[in-house]
Amino acid sequence: MTDPVDEIADLFRRFGGDGYGECLSLERHMLQTAAMARSAGATDSLVAAALLHDIGYFVAAEEAARSPDPAVADLGAGHEALGAIWLSGRFPEAVTAPVALHVEAKRYLCCADPAYHDVLSEASRMSLARQGGPMTTAEAAAFRAHPAFEAALLLRQWDDSGKDLHTTTPGLKSYDGVLRSVLRR
Repeated sequence: MTDPVDEIADLFRRFGGDGYGECLSLERHMLQTAAMARSAGATDSLVAAALLHDIGYFVAAEEAARSPDPAVADLGAGHEALGAIWLSGRFPEAVTAPVALHVEAKRYLCCADPAYHDVLSEASRMSLARQGGPMTTAEAAAFRAHPAFEAALLLRQWDDSGKDLHTTTPGLKSYDGVLRSVLRR
């Protein structure tokens, strides 16, 4: 059986340099997001979620590389669900739920606070339209009832802030202990 932490390191090595519409690579963005969670004193599960929140892009890229069907390359459109599914065999819901909900958290925040839209990066505003736009009042009420609501909002805030070209962070290896502490046993 392959070690999940090694699998993650391999995905970062192969796809971490990829872009995703922002001004920096996925790896730098994911490491910045995790560093913010760590500095906020988040639980290991939430730090792991912050680190892995965009892993669905890596999974989509891997699937696209394996498939002759060009339609497979568009799997990244649902990266949050794809990532959560991939992670679910390796990590508990305390990690996977915030990953699955971080796009919904953006939609929620745009509904709950229309000024939030203005703090989003240009790429994030563009993806918001593809992701369904701001939630309706009914969708927002249902989202608030989700057990991972608070964790998803925290992850979203770190996600939005983790896009600084000049920030340096510890490397992926520095999260091995965190990842191993929350692995599914």
